[in-house]
Amino acid sequence: MLADFGADVIRIEPPSGIDPNESLFAADRMSGDFQNLNRNKRSLTLNLKKPEALEVFKRLVKHADVVVENWRPDVKTRLGVDYEALSLINPRIILASISGFGQDGPYASRPGFDQIIQGMGGLMSVTGMPGQGPVRAGLAVADSSSGLYAAIGVLVAMLEREVSGRGQWVHASLLHSMIAMMDFQAARFLTDGVIPDQAGNDHPTSSPMGLFPASDGLFNIGASGQGNWARFCIAMQRAEWLDRPEFETEPLRVAHRGELSALIADLSRTQSVTHWVELLNRAGVPAGPVYSVPEMFEDPQVRHLQTTQDMQTPQGPMVTLLTQPVTLMRTPARIATTAPGWGEHTQELLREAGYSEAEIAVMEADGVV
Repeated sequence: MLADFGADVIRIEPPSGIDPNESLFAADRMSGDFQNLNRNKRSLTLNLKKPEALEVFKRLVKHADVVVENWRPDVKTRLGVDYEALSLINPRIILASISGFGQDGPYASRPGFDQIIQGMGGLMSVTGMPGQGPVRAGLAVADSSSGLYAAIGVLVAMLEREVSGRGQWVHASLLHSMIAMMDFQAARFLTDGVIPDQAGNDHPTSSPMGLFPASDGLFNIGASGQGNWARFCIAMQRAEWLDRPEFETEPLRVAHRGELSALIADLSRTQSVTHWVELLNRAGVPAGPVYSVPEMFEDPQVRHLQTTQDMQTPQGPMVTLLTQPVTLMRTPARIATTAPGWGEHTQELLREAGYSEAEIAVMEADGVV
């Protein structure tokens, strides 16, 4: 995100052969995931197990605004690049740490992948059809949300630095971020004592709010609230539903969801998805089709929002990347370059840091970079 909005972001990674897990995250530079997450960045290889590489890193810190890391919590202390150490080099530095479970506590040293956190953070318990057992969400909710929360923290710290003149340590964990993303489901338990469970395609506290059949497929209806409910009944030409006592309030409609859903399904099966989506939206009732990923990108509103951008890679093939979902009127996000090659900018960045050609050659020969 920060790179798209103009930050000079340097991706620091070990030279090839150092990280045993490099095939997961770094080897295939042309993969969609790597290209999408690393555009607009420069790549510098540093073997931080070597003191000379740590010295290069610390020299860069002197003039940097932010360092972002996602090691296990003890690694940065062992390397001597924890916040206390970095702040001695540059008092204005902001260190953003993203971890699986937090920087301290009984699980701090555990490794954390998104699916592990989905299970521990409660998401899998409320995802899926009733009685089917835990189901993972189809995207990396914990990974993405922790990155977003960390980015927000970085921006807040930069604003505060304008007042205090000092940086600070910002940290976010996948576990805490996942729990925060549970939002109303977690709040139902904390405030109301309700233990959320799987509700499938139905909204747990609103009805009719869910997936319904049409003559040619499935579509979503979101007629929650008394106003939407009234507009829904009139649009569907079933005004008599408004007079039924079991449907009088939202809690009653949730309690009688099975009966209400059956009535709606009997009617909705008579017309197409397009018919119902257009009819309900004209009436001011939220409704929409259920797309596959290719269908989603073909939708006219999705195209209008310019959610993708085609980019030419130096290797030759074109790649299509996702754009930023937030628009700034005067300073919009911009994708200027595709993801960097492994260590593509190492020599360039070392020169910018003041190293001579001879010094760079020695570091290359010694496996520092």
